[in-house]
Amino acid sequence: MTKLLPIGVENFEDFSRQNYYYIDKTMFISELLYNRGKVNLFTRPRRFGKTLMMSMLRTFFEIGRDQSMFDGLNIFQEKELCDKYMGQFPVISITMKSIDGDNYQEAIDALRAIIGTEAMRFQFLEESNILTENEKKRFRALINVNAKGKFTMEEDIILTSLKVLSDLLSKYYNQQVIILIDEYDVPLDKAFQNDYYDKMVRLIRNLFGNVLKTNDNLYFAVITGCLRISKESIFTGLNNLNVMTVTDEYFNDGFGFTDNEVEELLAYYCQKEMLEVIKDWYDGYQFGNVSIYCPWDVIKYIQALKKNRNAIPENYWANTSGNDMIRRFIAKADQTTRDEIEQLIAGKSICKEVKQELTYKELDDSIENLWSVLLMTGYLTISERISAKDYRLKIPNAEIMDLFITQVKDWFKETSRADLSRIETFCMAFPNGDVALIREMLHDYLWNSISVRDTAVRMNMKENFYHGMVLGLLQSQSDWLIQSNAELGEGYSDISICIPGKIGVVIELKYVEDGNLEKGCDDALAQIETRKYAAGLQHKGMKKIIKYGIAFCEKECMVVKS
Repeated sequence: MTKLLPIGVENFEDFSRQNYYYIDKTMFISELLYNRGKVNLFTRPRRFGKTLMMSMLRTFFEIGRDQSMFDGLNIFQEKELCDKYMGQFPVISITMKSIDGDNYQEAIDALRAIIGTEAMRFQFLEESNILTENEKKRFRALINVNAKGKFTMEEDIILTSLKVLSDLLSKYYNQQVIILIDEYDVPLDKAFQNDYYDKMVRLIRNLFGNVLKTNDNLYFAVITGCLRISKESIFTGLNNLNVMTVTDEYFNDGFGFTDNEVEELLAYYCQKEMLEVIKDWYDGYQFGNVSIYCPWDVIKYIQALKKNRNAIPENYWANTSGNDMIRRFIAKADQTTRDEIEQLIAGKSICKEVKQELTYKELDDSIENLWSVLLMTGYLTISERISAKDYRLKIPNAEIMDLFITQVKDWFKETSRADLSRIETFCMAFPNGDVALIREMLHDYLWNSISVRDTAVRMNMKENFYHGMVLGLLQSQSDWLIQSNAELGEGYSDISICIPGKIGVVIELKYVEDGNLEKGCDDALAQIETRKYAAGLQHKGMKKIIKYGIAFCEKECMVVKS
């Protein structure tokens, strides 16, 4: 029986129980044990398998787990290691990804529920002959619920909850505890967005400090997140922090898929011929010295291919994560930054200092800080390391390129529409047949915005960008019937407009690689005639038809009318 695609599967045990395809990442356990610190922080972008990795660690180390599901996996090659560590530790495991309250009270309620639910896994502590009555009382404070079934622990108890739980478990098992904290920075991100950041920082700092600093009952801890939050902000006094970011050489193939893993996955589902497409769209992340694919994207695209072998790649990653970061980045862009974004969209790289530690408050202090965040969150990747702090950064693949272009296009619509009188003048130039004014105003818009240029970007992406720019400007006219890629005559025109007074406008856009704008305009007008776009507008009752051919090359344009 063909194994199921593991779409959204984050529980390691499900792979064995429910027959999901598993890409073997178990040697991460060996690397962790041989290279660990007391507290280990791994930062990777979203959708790169952090939660699944944490589930695997819990299943491997925790006392009482069914370790038979590791049979046949690579970690079994390390027999001595398995004998010593497998199933030998109490494990506390929480994920903070659901702490997304609009205010501090909602956030602390969510944290209370997460810790209380984890503590409930250890209710056998209440019946233990090893613990004192006072210790049992401390445990009950973690799991007490009210009549509505909500956990009731006070904030001061929350601050010490993980430390208390580690103390009790260590005494019960006579063994130090392993602590796993997944997506630790999510509540900080939400707090920053909703103006209760200082309160959340204090809460997380004290929670982490109590359990991770000078805790004799801690064997080791693993923490995951997207960003490495400043030590002074969260990890104050934690001198035993072992940090592994996307720039480090260790653990670089533990998160995401490698070339060999993707090739094997495609072969299993009889999709080997799609390797180059998948590589183009979803590969390109550089973690240390290894090129990595986004696993979520690869799996989602294979799912689409199983249903339709001609399925077109889509932007799956962007659809599952917020794009507030890139929007904020583009909104803050000055002319120098716009030029750098253009270089990235052109497939080139830019040299930037990467700051490994930031607080959320520092993100908006300087546009330079946001470059580092774009790297850590997966919007950019490393093409070359220049020095200890300086790197060449680039857009990793076609998926993120598409995202950048889409966001730039949206940004342009928002900023250009701010000057309503200017937009009105531009739009009315079309029914008035004022070619010179259309060209002049388009030229000004191009020079004051970010454009899509260079041969590194696909032709359809370039044309789509300019198409979206012109369409966005014209759509400010509420009483015009504007259609994009509408069927007219014997094909689909780029833009068609029906204007009160029975005036019809057909616009065909071309991007010319060689800069021959005149030929581009001629080709556009010839297409309008050949495919009889004007006839389609005549059938809609338009009495006067104006046809425009518009050609673009980088920030230059030409407009021709017939």
